Amino acid sequence: MSDLLDLVNSAEDEPPKRPRRQKTPRRGVASRIVGVFGELLITAGVLVLLFLGWQFSLNGIMLSNHQSSDASSLSQSWATGSASTTPPSTPAASAPPTTSASFPFGEPPVLGTPAAAQEFAVVYVPRFGSDFKKTIAEGVDPRSVLNNGGAGHYPSTQMPGQVGNFAIAAHRDGWGSPFLKINELQVGDPIYVETQDGWYTYTFRGLEYVTPYGVGVIDPVPQVPGATPTDRLITLTSCNPLYIASERIIAYGVLTGWQPRSAGAPAEIAGIVGA
Repeated sequence: MSDLLDLVNSAEDEPPKRPRRQKTPRRGVASRIVGVFGELLITAGVLVLLFLGWQFSLNGIMLSNHQSSDASSLSQSWATGSASTTPPSTPAASAPPTTSASFPFGEPPVLGTPAAAQEFAVVYVPRFGSDFKKTIAEGVDPRSVLNNGGAGHYPSTQMPGQVGNFAIAAHRDGWGSPFLKINELQVGDPIYVETQDGWYTYTFRGLEYVTPYGVGVIDPVPQVPGATPTDRLITLTSCNPLYIASERIIAYGVLTGWQPRSAGAPAEIAGIVGA
């Protein structure tokens, strides 16, 4: 019995043995390369998320505010007659006799051709927001026009009020996203276009979805090549779906009203014109 106690006591007096440390296998060159590549992908993903956050939040807000200010300044310059670089207008009396639209203030005047990237109009779409107003500049180049947060006019198409197709484009996902809500337009919604001469009222008629190569939507008669136009149309184009842009969303409208600057702005937008 004493021998057993002595054995237990001696075991308790001995310091605990440290477990053997297993050797970590060395990583091969291939696994290290994969690890570095994975870290780079994670870093790139974080940078993309940061860019998207900037693009759709702070930068978008800044561009939208800047656009509203530009639109107000342009409208005010027309009201005071200080816009000296706007192309002169000509009466639309030369419109084809088949045009059936009747306007109380007579045939709407048609602007001359603006210079590239020149802002020549302001578009108001109440469906996009009660304070929505963006400038329209000549051309659809992303860097010089569309990335400024406004809309751009396809140079090959007609001007506001002119028989044919007045076609414009703008971003939906980024750069202020002016046409973000284009898919929410409802039949009968007004789309107002202001120039130095007054206000053109277009009425929304419907949407269409096409491939990125569906350029027929900006023909004088959309999707009917070579046809002679008799209506005064507006076409809004943008990317779809959001963030993918595998197709284009198209909104069509027809001119239903025109009033010169002397008659004042349409009641629905009178509160934000030049403000």
